[in-house]
Amino acid sequence: MLFEVWAPEAEEVVLHCGGAERALVRDPHRTGWWSGEAEAVDGTRYGFRLDGGPVLPDPRSRRQPDGPDGPSAVVDQGAHPWYAPWRGRGLPGAVLYELHIGTFTREGTFDAAGDRLERLADLGVTHVEVMPVCPFPGRHGWGYDGVAPWAVHEPYGGPAGLKRFVDRAHAFGLGVVLDVVHNHLGPAGNHLPSFGPYFTDAHHTPWGAAVNLDAPGSDEVRAYFVGSALAWLRDYRLDGLRLDAVHALRDTRAHSFLEELSTAVDALAEEVGRPLFLIAESDLNDPRIITPRTEHGLGIDAQWNDDFHHALHTALTGESAGYYADFAAAPFGALAKTLTGGYFHDGTRSSLRGRRHGRPLDRARVSAHRLVGYAQNHDQVGNRAAGDRLSATLSPGLLACAATLVLTGPFTPMLFMGEEWGATTPWQYFTDHPDPTLAEAVRTGRRREFAAQGGSADEVPDPQDPATRERSCLDWRESDREPGARLRAWYRELIALRRAQPDLTDTDLTAVRVMCDETARWIAFRRGDVRVVVNAGPDAVVVPFGRRPARVLAAWEPVSPPGPEGLLTVDGESCAVLLQE
Repeated sequence: MLFEVWAPEAEEVVLHCGGAERALVRDPHRTGWWSGEAEAVDGTRYGFRLDGGPVLPDPRSRRQPDGPDGPSAVVDQGAHPWYAPWRGRGLPGAVLYELHIGTFTREGTFDAAGDRLERLADLGVTHVEVMPVCPFPGRHGWGYDGVAPWAVHEPYGGPAGLKRFVDRAHAFGLGVVLDVVHNHLGPAGNHLPSFGPYFTDAHHTPWGAAVNLDAPGSDEVRAYFVGSALAWLRDYRLDGLRLDAVHALRDTRAHSFLEELSTAVDALAEEVGRPLFLIAESDLNDPRIITPRTEHGLGIDAQWNDDFHHALHTALTGESAGYYADFAAAPFGALAKTLTGGYFHDGTRSSLRGRRHGRPLDRARVSAHRLVGYAQNHDQVGNRAAGDRLSATLSPGLLACAATLVLTGPFTPMLFMGEEWGATTPWQYFTDHPDPTLAEAVRTGRRREFAAQGGSADEVPDPQDPATRERSCLDWRESDREPGARLRAWYRELIALRRAQPDLTDTDLTAVRVMCDETARWIAFRRGDVRVVVNAGPDAVVVPFGRRPARVLAAWEPVSPPGPEGLLTVDGESCAVLLQE
């Protein structure tokens, strides 16, 4: 078997494989690369010793059976007997469902999560979006401190477990999207700097030195992360990737890393004969990210739309602290602006940043499905001090209103695990760092962060306490009892409507018409012949609806069609979807 590694600054590289040692030789055709043959089979442990130092895991390791600091293991990618035929499922028309393997079930494994996928297929979602699964120290964590970008966290089930999960999802008709992190590696177990210039001090990020995307040696670093992305899509038959915080990718080259990545993914889609897509998390409000490369964009297929979330959250909760401040003055107006224009900050002043932010979206050229809309996600729940969901403060009726705005709006909808039944379990920040010094630094840093924002350090759960992760696990029993069962039925009805009514998947933002009343707290919008009314206020409201006959497609509380005068009465904390004939 051929072993190879990029170590441009090493004078000697020795392969330790299956209990034997072998000196590798420089590759005469590739600068900085070393290679050599050794006997190995699936599961054989191996690592590299550079210039007489300790044996280190392979930067391109596909498996770390003993964690990030242990030896790597060979993985035979052709050994899994894929049984679900799969031609892929693209992003247009999708309904995404974000989940975290470690808390989706109490067992916290791929196999246990796979046992719940039939419930998601019955709900009507089209794709599961899985939070990061790369190895990190300890057993439990969010996954954003992964340190082996080609491998799979062993406690979840390792590479074989991920393949079983994907296979099972495909058997139910569900696509699978994986969250990957290219902007930093975790604070422990990161051995990449020993091998080469994977990081650069030319730029700094909240996590320290930036990943090297533009300094000397960056060609190989880019190839490393592009190769990792393609390996996930190819070897695990994934349908797409979610790219974490692309605004933190420090890159000054004319041909950006994101453009290089999107080009490579499109080429792989052509090769494997199924659609593949990329979704970015971006704080830039820059439509060039989701503009096709043929139109001088970066070619990313979609991005999370935090502006829609912030407007929706503020309208329903009344919160005004932090990044909600700009939306709080007129939240229903802000919601109307995002529903028709995509971004709220499109060159307007952001008080949080102390400057103008964003640029306008060309609604005539950018399809609405390229923006992902949500009422909750892992960040917007887990980065609250107590990890409280909307269900902690909102009535079932207001939760139904949130679902209606997400699932009938113009954007690609995304749900966060458990929201479909109004899960009462929080989703808190938890870690499992074996290093006590790092554990204490994370604990005190988390509390200091929220104290600086005017909160109380006492309300921040200890991330290292096993009970914090336990509290964050879904209680699936809630989904079958009231009020969860009724709310889940509402989500199911709305998703079915989205599939049945072509107007609800129309991607033309210019065709969306909105009216709202800031004082009475209602908003209504039209998408073709479908009319949606959401009343977040406590009292019934009368909404002018037009004089054409209409029939009710769905309603949280009973509602009669508009009378001949064109007025529709909607109860407080309720919503309705109607079709005009």
